[in-house]
Amino acid sequence: MQTHMGEKSHSCEICGSLFAVKSTLLRHMRTHTGDKPHSCEVCGSSFTRKYDMLNHMRKHTGEKPYSCEVCGSSFAWKSNLVNHIRTHTGEKPHSCEICHSSFKLKAHLLQHIRRHTGERPHSCEVCGSSFTQKSSLLQHMRRHTGEKPHACEVCGSSFAQKSDLLNHIQTHTGDKPHSCEVCGSSFVRKSYLVNHMRTHTGDKPHSCKICSCSFTVKSTLLQHMRTHTGEKPHTCEVCGSSFTMKSNLTQHMRIHTGDKPHSCEVCGSSFAQKSHLLRHMLTHTGEKPHSCEVCDASFAMKSDLLCHVRTHTGEKPHSCEVCGSSFTLKSHLVNHIRTHTGDKPHTCEVCGSSFTQKSNLSQHMRIHTGDKPYSCEVCSASFAWKSALLSHMRTHKDK
Repeated sequence: MQTHMGEKSHSCEICGSLFAVKSTLLRHMRTHTGDKPHSCEVCGSSFTRKYDMLNHMRKHTGEKPYSCEVCGSSFAWKSNLVNHIRTHTGEKPHSCEICHSSFKLKAHLLQHIRRHTGERPHSCEVCGSSFTQKSSLLQHMRRHTGEKPHACEVCGSSFAQKSDLLNHIQTHTGDKPHSCEVCGSSFVRKSYLVNHMRTHTGDKPHSCKICSCSFTVKSTLLQHMRTHTGEKPHTCEVCGSSFTMKSNLTQHMRIHTGDKPHSCEVCGSSFAQKSHLLRHMLTHTGEKPHSCEVCDASFAMKSDLLCHVRTHTGEKPHSCEVCGSSFTLKSHLVNHIRTHTGDKPHTCEVCGSSFTQKSNLSQHMRIHTGDKPYSCEVCSASFAWKSALLSHMRTHKDK
């Protein structure tokens, strides 16, 4: 009768919670005592309720008693079926009270709310990095442990994240199930297709709150934010240099390994970066598609044109914080700063001499190699340095 009348006569002596049935009170008490009397005979996991243990057993048995009437998909737990059905109905019952965004899962709503609050409850005990989601923390921890639990059954390659494994497997199958209805391009993941579609729509949904720049892909926004924060999370284990993007670290590592994976099909020259190969290819085609509107000078690369335009405008956007000197190119500023720091990062492997600039090291190496690339057009004499050739040319003019 108590359950019908709503009376709750059984009280918890610890927290005061009331229950209509004594058995429910006994189960509740386990939240205080930590008692888990129901154990899995397969893996030893323990549970406070027998019902939870039976649900857990489906991980081992593979039983999926809950089926979708629309598509026939099966699930081990009823809650998963309920969530799945929303993919058919489009129902999003969980709404954000701040921006009114809606979500299919309550867990997704809770994660979303942290964007407004800035809360990051999951912290790395090794480096202190914080995350909004526990799954993001677990993935991050693999950077420290080196763990790669997801292995490819075809070639044995291992990956830290399951999504990376799924992408890798498609390199064996060649499967690209997600196609663009506009141009027919195919993609291995639906998220890649969603990002691609923005090239047609021009949609840039990810905006920077500091400078209002907008981006088609969230990852690009995250990289952009580092220009404001100065964060460089990707560190070289050899020399300690840090980078804002993982791709920049990958390219940097080739300085140490000497790897040059990008080869020219015309002459066989190899390059560490694809952009360097593309620049090199223009030496074969002679193409200079970027023209200066002031003097009609043409350049193979847009970056070269931008640098050239500064000779007209006088702009020197790169300034030294030590002495205030300004430079048209960032590379010139980097070289200049070494006059203050005394840093000489380019070292000769033969004699150990160090230089501030890579070009100076290249010139120095001719002492060891005997290379003389500069020739006199008058008498065919050869020289290791251009300055030596210019001095020699004056002997002809004097005569």
